[in-house]
Amino acid sequence: MPIRSDPVAVDSHLAADPALAALVAAAPGTRVPAYPDPYEAAVRTVLGQQVSLAAARRCWSRLVERTGGRLEDPVGGVRRRFPGAEELAEADLAGLGLTRQRERTLRVLTDAVVSGRLALHVGADRDELRDTLRSIPGIGPWTVEEVALRGLGDPDAFPATDLVLGRVASRLGLPAGARELTDRAEGWRPWRAYAAQHLWAAGPALPHAA
Repeated sequence: MPIRSDPVAVDSHLAADPALAALVAAAPGTRVPAYPDPYEAAVRTVLGQQVSLAAARRCWSRLVERTGGRLEDPVGGVRRRFPGAEELAEADLAGLGLTRQRERTLRVLTDAVVSGRLALHVGADRDELRDTLRSIPGIGPWTVEEVALRGLGDPDAFPATDLVLGRVASRLGLPAGARELTDRAEGWRPWRAYAAQHLWAAGPALPHAA
């Protein structure tokens, strides 16, 4: 589910920055994909903390195989659906390849959703969501912004601590440090998520931050 925004307006705004102009010209109309289910986006983001994409996929697959309900009508190789918060709250997470810290983070996140303390839906207040996520042990700036981007479809979300963004930014002559890159990205508002997508597309798959 891509974020809905006027691609012409987004391209025009971002291309005004010389550092992004070539990226925008090479991929005009770039969209930012988001998950249909914000809770799934949050869980997948936690599982992807500080690991490679391949390692995260293995963990996602194990989690769904163990806890996801079987589909009555499988689609291709997809036989199970992603578990809901209530199902995951009762699930045994041992042996999935999670560290103790990440398992704890997933438990607290799921409990917050089940209790209603964390409102994970597209219409949720983005500032409140960020504040609640920050209160969960093991969730840092990268996870907060990734959930806002992939889960809520916030077009201005910007995970400045992402390692790939930092590497590509450095290669393009942009500040590589999270604080400095955040300052530079002020000029990309309110479309920073699109700028991030362009930068990600220009870089290799590397581990993410927390």
